[in-house]
Amino acid sequence: MSGLLSGRKIVVTRTRDQASELAEQLRELGATVLELPVLKISKAVTKEALADVMLELGRYDWVAFTSANGVRYFFEEFFRLFDDIRSLGLLRIAAIGDGTLRRIAELHLKVEVQPKVATAETLAEAMIETGSLDSAQVLVITGNLNRDTLVTKLEEARAIVDCFQVYQTEQVDLTDDPAAAKFRAEGADAILFASSSSAEFFAAQAGVLKLAAGAKRPLAGSIGKLTSESMKKAGIPVDFEAKTPGLPELVDALVKKLGAAK
Repeated sequence: MSGLLSGRKIVVTRTRDQASELAEQLRELGATVLELPVLKISKAVTKEALADVMLELGRYDWVAFTSANGVRYFFEEFFRLFDDIRSLGLLRIAAIGDGTLRRIAELHLKVEVQPKVATAETLAEAMIETGSLDSAQVLVITGNLNRDTLVTKLEEARAIVDCFQVYQTEQVDLTDDPAAAKFRAEGADAILFASSSSAEFFAAQAGVLKLAAGAKRPLAGSIGKLTSESMKKAGIPVDFEAKTPGLPELVDALVKKLGAAK
């Protein structure tokens, strides 16, 4: 695989904290990576919600994580209040996404439910298949932009669901960003979108990111169907899409697309 992207410039639109994993995969293939963080993620926990959840943590049967950020900020607050992982009690853990699983594994915790496809729909279906949700208390860890799909499907299965927001996703102003200036002047071979919010925030700054005459228009790649839908709604053409949601799958789709474009 080494060298398959040699001479190619690829734009990554993840946050600066999250870009490293994807950028590393691309650089290993020989690509030049331009990090263009159109969004930022930060902790956002209210004292009221924190008290409601942590003081009654023992009443929950399940906790569901849909992102590594959720794991990170939930456990930052957990360990600020408790000094023993056993304070989680008998909580069963459900999660999607390789990055999410790695964060949980670092804490030596077992994920009981992990669907093969990383979507809220498949997570709900996998949890329902355990046959344990009727009247079960479920805690869903969220950000400010999470969809309602997971909660809705769990409630339809007669679960009692509480949402606990621990982070927020916000748009980054790229007006004076050096990476944005480089993108405008030169363009790129491809630009990768790993979330719906990255596509929406990129489109919202279309004026700031408008390519100069002679700059190379990049092919646009999506990590999955939901992101593709958001790209289309935002007016961004979907030139290629990962077969299943995941960073390695997105890189594979990129390699195949650029190889076919030669």
